[in-house]
Amino acid sequence: MKKIILSISALAIAAISYAQPLDRSIRPKAGPAPEIKLGKTESFTLANGMKVFVVENHKLPTIAASIQLDIKPALEGTKTGMMDMMSELLLTGTKTRSNDKLNEEIDFIGANINASHEGISGSGLKKHQDKIFELMADIAMNADIKQTELDKAKTRTLSGMEADENNPDNMLQKVAAAINYGKGHPYGEIATKETINNIDLAAVNKYYSTYFRPNVAYMAIVGDITLAEAKALVEKYFGKWAKATVPVAKYADPKAPSKTRVIVVPRDAAVQSVINVTYPIDLMPGTADVIKTRVANSILGGGSNGRLFLNLREAHGWTYGSYSSISADDLKGSVTAYAKARNAVTDSSVNEIIAEMNKMRNIPVGNEELQNHLTYMSGAFAIGLESPGTVAQYAINIERYKMPKDYYQNYLKNLAAVNAADIQAISKKYITPATSNIIVVGSQDEIAEKLKRFDADGTVEFFDTYGNPIKATEKVAAPSNVTADDVMKKYINAIGGEAVVNQLKDVAIVMEGSFQGQKLTLSSLKKAPNKLKQAISMSGMVLQKKVFNGTGGYEEAQGQRKTLEGDDIKSAQEEADLQADLHADKYGIKRSLKGIEKVNDKDAYKVEVLQGDEKTIEYYEVATGYLVKKVETAPMPDGSSVSLATEMGDYQEVPGSNGYKIPFSIKIPLGPGMNLDAKVVSAAVNKGIADTEFE
Repeated sequence: MKKIILSISALAIAAISYAQPLDRSIRPKAGPAPEIKLGKTESFTLANGMKVFVVENHKLPTIAASIQLDIKPALEGTKTGMMDMMSELLLTGTKTRSNDKLNEEIDFIGANINASHEGISGSGLKKHQDKIFELMADIAMNADIKQTELDKAKTRTLSGMEADENNPDNMLQKVAAAINYGKGHPYGEIATKETINNIDLAAVNKYYSTYFRPNVAYMAIVGDITLAEAKALVEKYFGKWAKATVPVAKYADPKAPSKTRVIVVPRDAAVQSVINVTYPIDLMPGTADVIKTRVANSILGGGSNGRLFLNLREAHGWTYGSYSSISADDLKGSVTAYAKARNAVTDSSVNEIIAEMNKMRNIPVGNEELQNHLTYMSGAFAIGLESPGTVAQYAINIERYKMPKDYYQNYLKNLAAVNAADIQAISKKYITPATSNIIVVGSQDEIAEKLKRFDADGTVEFFDTYGNPIKATEKVAAPSNVTADDVMKKYINAIGGEAVVNQLKDVAIVMEGSFQGQKLTLSSLKKAPNKLKQAISMSGMVLQKKVFNGTGGYEEAQGQRKTLEGDDIKSAQEEADLQADLHADKYGIKRSLKGIEKVNDKDAYKVEVLQGDEKTIEYYEVATGYLVKKVETAPMPDGSSVSLATEMGDYQEVPGSNGYKIPFSIKIPLGPGMNLDAKVVSAAVNKGIADTEFE
């Protein structure tokens, strides 16, 4: 039977081929857009005004519920950062449950309960649906935030902010928000240490009592539940939620610049730049332009098939990725084109981004390229419909943004109807690089001058990490009679003098610091001529360790041991050498003086240190001679690199050392955007450290 079927199939194919020869050079015409069948969404409204949307899905015995608040809160102003804390504070206890009790009940049923400044969500097994709704309702109506919990949240937030201060992507995100939207818009408010410290319990409670109200709430319920069950649960647990008048704030209306602006956010010794070409737009969700802008964005830079990626990465190899976004938003949308590139090709990358944006405006997209993106987007939309949560969100969107009732049913039909003329017209309307903010986080020395050509006025503005305008870092030439050798001699004299350094036989230092609320202890032992032992521990447990006995050694981390080999041994020998600063030639180190810059508002000599292919920047305070900052380049797992800065201060004499000084305060980089502020708690020299310590 199988052979007969195959024979019949072959005859049929042959007959079709004979009757109508196939021309493989002609792309098949796209078929009609498939009809969208959204899952059934049922809805009802409580007497207190909360609108509820239910999507039944009985494939798994689970349910998920979420509450979204449709609010426009007052600007945070001097307390910016408070709303972000609400996600943590709302889960610290209620009037009926302590923090521990709330967490215990959530864990006992294996549920997920989350909160934010604009909603609450919960999910878990169907058999626990009563408890899930009870817990969500208790948080929505009876949150009881304590001063102690607010203090903890502020401490954690400040720690996280410090970690983000030197992270280039976080720096770019904050500055772009401030530039695009301004401080008079909620999207442009940037939290600082000062605003976090200003947050008080009264402000937190006022926000909660003002905006957590049912008459501005949309609830989506998805899963193994019927409409009748949902009604009963919502009435039981949320029916007593009291409605109230919720104020609606008015915000400034951000506008795109009238001409190109170039803004640089200086980042010491950065080896690569992070780039945004960006500006605000008016694009409301659900309007006719949204689908067309999504197609245009997909073509420009929506993924690895976008033009930005194909140009900057595939054609030029300048970046690991370049992407774009055109976002619709009921307050204010935005356009952004992004890339991360080496210093040497930063201006070239900006040039190509702008060229691709202009190409979208001036040259019609080819049919094959357009159809490829339409096909991909159609598939992605269809896959999204497999999630009941997506269907529920669509129902809320239609209600919340007053969208056409058939918006999503007609989505694929409207998507398929987009043509090349539509893309060019929508690009001319929304993709406008000639009126954009070109924001670059990177090395002022290496990129600023080259970026001037993109600014309409031929100038570059400088902003700090928090979106505040600053003056360009002052570059002062070092005196002609001062060399890098002179700077090093002054440093050696500042820490005790060459004779004192030469007398060092061993040094033992213990430092302590706090990272993300955890106390870390760092210990370092060095013994002449080249023995080294370093360890990082927490609560008595060693997290990392490095041991070198002069000829060999190992590193340990997370239970894994790695034997030192090759360049690692050379590096350990230099690191262990107590007199390394006295004989740079031994390690192939060449220093050159590049000028004078400010470090912590004090003049410092900037010294470039070359060792093979590696470059480090060192800053020595002019007045004291002390080394106060060191910037190194570290490789990242994705193949890119990042600059890490170590800062030193509070130089003190080590007791019994005959004048030898070390920094008693050190800010140590633990990774991109992660720093440890460490203080020396004990230091000793020439105490006769046993060789067994280095085994």
